[in-house]
Amino acid sequence: MDLILNADYQIFHWINSGWSNPFFDVVLKWMRNEWIWFPLYSYIIAFFIYNYGKNAYWLVLFCFLTFGTSDSVSSQLIKKTVKRERPCRNLAIEQPVVRIRCGSGYSFTSSHATNHFAIAVFLSLTIGRVFRRIRIPLILWALIIGISQIYVGVHFPLDVVCGSILGILIGLLWARVFTKYYGKILHRDESHELT
Repeated sequence: MDLILNADYQIFHWINSGWSNPFFDVVLKWMRNEWIWFPLYSYIIAFFIYNYGKNAYWLVLFCFLTFGTSDSVSSQLIKKTVKRERPCRNLAIEQPVVRIRCGSGYSFTSSHATNHFAIAVFLSLTIGRVFRRIRIPLILWALIIGISQIYVGVHFPLDVVCGSILGILIGLLWARVFTKYYGKILHRDESHELT
């Protein structure tokens, strides 16, 4: 366990301090801010409605179920059980570069990573079956947000990796449920497809 934690600390310092530059200071700080992504979330809902009409309800509902599950498991169950201190509050970490407010919650797992990977995987495995071009951008979006958590100093790499795995599993679970019961709504007129 000590070996894993030492590697975790070293990788944290490499990303948090070693990657330091003015561009990342601005971009990665904002990448983790949910308000920056509000237009994207609005576009996704509009995209559902445009392409699926009244059936968009089921996609929106399952997105909320995916998010609700991932956030509850990460924030309420795991964080409050493990109680790992954030790097910005952990006395074992020497001078982390803290680029945002530290926050009062615990570190393991990263809820940002969990939530975004859950949504990315859910969308990739549902509408991504029809609109295949969105798969890679969705995963890159979740990955960049996860890395930004380390860069700004509020999460360790292990928090992000485990949060990402958890999110992938939750996204996979809800995608399977959706596909089993509502997957037929994804089969639509390809001539109407937006790419």
